[in-house]
Amino acid sequence: MTTINKIKILHIDSNHPLLWEQLAATGFHNEEDFTSTKEEVEAKIHNYNGIVIRSRFKIDKAFLDKATHLQFIARVGAGLESIDCDSAAEKGVHLIAAPEGNSNAVGEHSLGMLLSLLNKLNRADRLVREGKWIREGNRGFELEHKTVGIIGYGTMGKSFAKKLRGFDVTVLCYDILDDVGDANAKQVSLRELQEQADVLSLHLPWTPETDKMVTTDFITAFTKPFWFINTSRGKNVVTDDLVAALQSGKILGAGLDVLEYEKLSFENLFIDTEKPAAFEYLLAAENVLLTPHIAGWTFESHEKLAQTIVDKIKSFFIIK
Repeated sequence: MTTINKIKILHIDSNHPLLWEQLAATGFHNEEDFTSTKEEVEAKIHNYNGIVIRSRFKIDKAFLDKATHLQFIARVGAGLESIDCDSAAEKGVHLIAAPEGNSNAVGEHSLGMLLSLLNKLNRADRLVREGKWIREGNRGFELEHKTVGIIGYGTMGKSFAKKLRGFDVTVLCYDILDDVGDANAKQVSLRELQEQADVLSLHLPWTPETDKMVTTDFITAFTKPFWFINTSRGKNVVTDDLVAALQSGKILGAGLDVLEYEKLSFENLFIDTEKPAAFEYLLAAENVLLTPHIAGWTFESHEKLAQTIVDKIKSFFIIK
């Protein structure tokens, strides 16, 4: 067993304090650096055996080449797209993520977005605050008897499907892996999902295979107009094509927790001055609900993510 008090961990982002406290109590040596540039961190990364990061900068091959004593990278989040996973694997660096930590939050947020869109809650609330008591213009739709399609049936997709159990709906899922369906969702082909879905919810990582997946061709392959929810990654969707579908009525409404324009850190948009026309449309559209990448960002998930990372780091070093 590795001597724990010789394991030096660099925390590159702030996280729930329990993460630091429990690692220290176990005997790990913690250090933090939340402000240095990537280049400055690279210059000293050879001194560390582990990294704990959210998404402040990309851990690329150049970074990993200098991390000569690195044993693990722990990302306090669900995805690993900010890490060059192939280079890490070549160097024998163990990768840790924590999708279990915020999956419940993402499932609840997805359901909340869907119900708000169907019932026009954001529009109705705004109009009442403006002194406009409009009932017919805010008539909504019921989720009952609709078919919900989930693309990406991992931890997040399964969480959303579980939340739908209290509704009288049909839930279908599509995934690149076989045999992932369960009592909450029937696994089908992408074509079958596109033929039947009234609602589409994305729960995908951002990979070369999913980059710009939702295009005009993808959208028009759906038999019926549908509501669209994306709590996964903004770059899985071509925003111009999404807007065209909203304008044509092929997409009835969209709940977007993520946007194509986000920086890799997810903390900001790329938009500094002039906004793209598609983004301007989303901002003005009454059938679009926007949130700032917070689906998995609850007080509870903040703690659960940290605890999951602690448990996985300890397990990696075989600490019971």
